Amino acid sequence: MKKKIWITILILLLLLPLWMWIAWGLTPKKKLVVAIIDKTVLTTAGQEHISLTWILNHERYTKNKHDLYSVSHDYFGFFPKDNEKYRIKGLERFSPEQIKQLSNDADAIYITDAYGIYRNEWYAKTNVGERSGIIYGGLSQQDVELMQQMKAKHKLILAEFNTIGSPTSGDMRQQFEQLFSLHWTGWTARYFESLDTIINTEIPRWLINDYIRGGHKWTFKNAGIAFVNDKDEAVILELGKHLSQAIPKIVTGDNSYGLPHILHYPFWFDVTVTDTAVNKVLATFVLNLTDSGKKELIQNNIPISFPAVQMHNDGQYVFAYFSGDFSDNPIKFTSSYFKGIGLFSFSFYNHFDKADRAGFFWRYYRPLLSGILQDYYKSIKK
Repeated sequence: MKKKIWITILILLLLLPLWMWIAWGLTPKKKLVVAIIDKTVLTTAGQEHISLTWILNHERYTKNKHDLYSVSHDYFGFFPKDNEKYRIKGLERFSPEQIKQLSNDADAIYITDAYGIYRNEWYAKTNVGERSGIIYGGLSQQDVELMQQMKAKHKLILAEFNTIGSPTSGDMRQQFEQLFSLHWTGWTARYFESLDTIINTEIPRWLINDYIRGGHKWTFKNAGIAFVNDKDEAVILELGKHLSQAIPKIVTGDNSYGLPHILHYPFWFDVTVTDTAVNKVLATFVLNLTDSGKKELIQNNIPISFPAVQMHNDGQYVFAYFSGDFSDNPIKFTSSYFKGIGLFSFSFYNHFDKADRAGFFWRYYRPLLSGILQDYYKSIKK
């Protein structure tokens, strides 16, 4: 008798993925037209916007009455092809009339990355840590015009890290800042598990060169955070001297989306300040600074803490800015086809690795963006 019970349980478990897939397919579709802008697409995997498309697909949002979103097709920006060929399909080719039409057709816009593609990344595919000439990138006048029109039409506008950083021009940056009442300080940063250049080959060569040109020697061996600004100046905070703990934390005060109060964030982020009379700071980047670390930041006019997630929603328009590279996470898109997959999210990341970006997707980005989209979808369907 017990053997039959266990065999039945095993069969049910083996059939569970099939049931989850069927349940996902039976879930009603919801039309939500999102204009996705990604100018940093080296492969058809679309790493810089895959997390966004995963959520749109999983939640059954469609780009028209029937069709779900595709990672490799449904965005504006850089489209890689075989044999070092590519196609650029950004808003730069749009006329004012076409921008106006898109602002009417789209329910939302999300700029996932405006950094762009550089020659050494695309052609040489070697020495990618060095700076080189740009092929395509930066916020354009058409991008800004679309956001201006969508704001005026009370629509959803989402943007994140590197929307207004290099190589975006100062004029486009200023227009974005004025439009949404925030300011980029000029500083971007990233956590590195090791600052030892022999151990960690991911440290960009240009970052090391910027630091050395400032009259310093690169002698770091521990984990740390590297800051670099738009003037090619670099500041390094090292574990043990400047930091009591190396990985930055995101501290969330508003948990309306069921977010963890404290979560480590291990990737690129920018340092912004915001007008709190206009934008609400939902979450803040907090660094575990020693007195020496605080002194280093103050001397370089870098805030000790700064927004991680800021949002505006007064019924006129909805805007959110994520100060990290939130939509770039190593996830499997196939998992988006299974309803209830979140119940098994614990099996998709390393709970003991604070620097696991897959964990950041499941624990933070997914509930945050899903909540924002759900609230907005309900509001436009009233």
